[in-house]
Amino acid sequence: MSSAPAIDPITFEVVRNKLGAITEEQAITLKSVSGSPVVTEATDFNNGIYLPDGSIVTMGPQVIFHTGTMSTVIRSIIENFSENPGIRDGDMFILNDPYRGAIHQPDVSIVAPVFHEGRHVAWAGSCAHQLDVGGMSFGSWAIGATEIQQEAMLLPGIKLVEGGVLRQDLWQMIMGMTRLPHVLGLDLKAMIAANNVAANRLRALMDKYGADTVSTIMAEEINASERQMRQTLRELPDGVFRARDYIEHDGHENRLYEVVVTATKKGDSLTLDMTGTSPQAPGFINCTFSGMRGAALTGLLPILAPTIRWNEGIIRAVDFVAPEGILCNASWPAPISSGTISTAWIVQNVVVAALSRMVACSPAHAKEGQAVTKGHMMVMTLAGQDRDGGPFGTFLLDSTAGGGGAFVDHDGLDGSGDYCVPRPAIANVESNEANGPFLYLYRGFVPDTGGPGRMRGGAGTSLAIAPYETPGLHAMMLGHGVEVPNSTGLFGGQPGACGRNFIKRDAGDAAAIAGLAASADELKDVGVDELGPKPGRMALSPRDVLGYAFQGGGGYGDPLKRDPQAVLADIRNGHVSVGAAERQYGVVLDGDAVDAAATRGRRAEIRFGRLGRRPATEPGAKDLHLAGGRFRCGCGCDLGAASGNWKAAATTRPVGADSYGPHLRTHAELELREHLCGECGTMLEVEVVRRGDPSLHTIALSA
Repeated sequence: MSSAPAIDPITFEVVRNKLGAITEEQAITLKSVSGSPVVTEATDFNNGIYLPDGSIVTMGPQVIFHTGTMSTVIRSIIENFSENPGIRDGDMFILNDPYRGAIHQPDVSIVAPVFHEGRHVAWAGSCAHQLDVGGMSFGSWAIGATEIQQEAMLLPGIKLVEGGVLRQDLWQMIMGMTRLPHVLGLDLKAMIAANNVAANRLRALMDKYGADTVSTIMAEEINASERQMRQTLRELPDGVFRARDYIEHDGHENRLYEVVVTATKKGDSLTLDMTGTSPQAPGFINCTFSGMRGAALTGLLPILAPTIRWNEGIIRAVDFVAPEGILCNASWPAPISSGTISTAWIVQNVVVAALSRMVACSPAHAKEGQAVTKGHMMVMTLAGQDRDGGPFGTFLLDSTAGGGGAFVDHDGLDGSGDYCVPRPAIANVESNEANGPFLYLYRGFVPDTGGPGRMRGGAGTSLAIAPYETPGLHAMMLGHGVEVPNSTGLFGGQPGACGRNFIKRDAGDAAAIAGLAASADELKDVGVDELGPKPGRMALSPRDVLGYAFQGGGGYGDPLKRDPQAVLADIRNGHVSVGAAERQYGVVLDGDAVDAAATRGRRAEIRFGRLGRRPATEPGAKDLHLAGGRFRCGCGCDLGAASGNWKAAATTRPVGADSYGPHLRTHAELELREHLCGECGTMLEVEVVRRGDPSLHTIALSA
């Protein structure tokens, strides 16, 4: 390339915004061509533009996981196939191998080198979750797998399009390995179309402004984001910030695994170190390094880069460390097919928690931190015979509608969508019913699922379905977070509710089922079986009802500091029950109003119960905070130097999950620990921890 041309500011702004518009048009094209509800309704996809070396230039606001890993996909193709079969104009490569850049096999990427006047100037990429890519079970979620070869087809980056022509030998091979070739085929052609649109628009942009000018602006976009990211890091205090989270059940046994991150910030750089994470599992919950990196980036972007253009420049300021052979950097041939909704999801959780603790130590950035948003994912696939007698299969993504984590100054969103999807969406009930032979009994919010706090976590949702106008369906459910409260709170906020899976067999004919339930509370009676985190495959008759509920968001701050009028509003809108208002928030009602005197008395009683004695001081308004280089409770109690472990000066006690209400459960190896101010009884942190393990040293600022 010739020396970089001088670029005036107007041209720079026009071109940089045009690059974003091209990525948006990629997404519109993919959704317009695709026939899969995963893409068209739930937006489980992403697109991007990349430099010739794979560096991210632009990324869409759909599933961030995907764009964060497509750069690894491109680099893998460059490394392995540059010479044979070669990378030429009009080619496109397809890859879903987690050991070569994908998160798990159903997330299929198609990437295209973009040439202008014979020179390789960029890549265009599209990635979307596919309903089925073969393997031992529909949906390619291989519960019971012991090695990756059992799970699904593995595409290492083969040249599916050569010189602008779709290769029929490879196309027919891929279509022969899926149970839904009509859906997969349309999705792959949608990604090809999206890449063609991006390539054509990018070439037109280079025709207008010059290839050197556009290439220089793409590179400078990345450099600008790096400068801004490093400036943000310089504004934050140096120190070490930790978080951990857990996954139950590996697809074989209900073992407990943990993911740990140590975020070390020094000057203008950040290291995210996963050392201490459990060794890789024998089952399908693992993820590879690319999945870990994509998930960690997803956790980082909204907190540290909310106003920065999201591209490779942000990643340049971050080092990712993960010893080989652990849960989030598994070694071949460990099974991976559930990695995106298991270990990668937990990586995202711990990065959110650790970095939220970091920004809480900076008044200028504290508002960007939040408790964990819906810390689990639960998959439900349905397959069988459609109403017209043809094959049917779908992957319900209603489970993205959990609760959002609370912030320091406002509540989490109810039914917020997943943290990894900045522009979330789920299908209308009517759309799903029109596309498949099943009916919804209900879909709605569940009271008391948002994590209690000074700021409340968002409420989670629940739904139940039944087969309709079909002889029956084969369902599969798997995930985590049924026995682990993954949606942890911050600074005294309690966790959001756990997930729930349930089934009611032989509930009656269609008319009886239609009148069975209007809400989740009506499906807790005799005859409803609670299912674990990985129920796996099951047959459903038209007389059966299958349902699940999703985690709420974590709370922020001690619930006893929540404005009683805000609690009353939560009761009125159905998100908090009267019983939970008194039990968790210490708010007592007199009719339809807050009883102020009784509320003061109830809150004093709860603080007495926390300490086992009368508090020495009244609580202050602030959460745990830094003042004069010391950790302090809102009441002013000194909890030690900022470089030390404030928990050593706190009062700590274990509590049963049932004390937090019926929606919280813990695995047999887990417990909840409350860390309290010994002077006023304020809740400083609620920790989910393996029994017998020491409490985590979460914040240590450099001396």
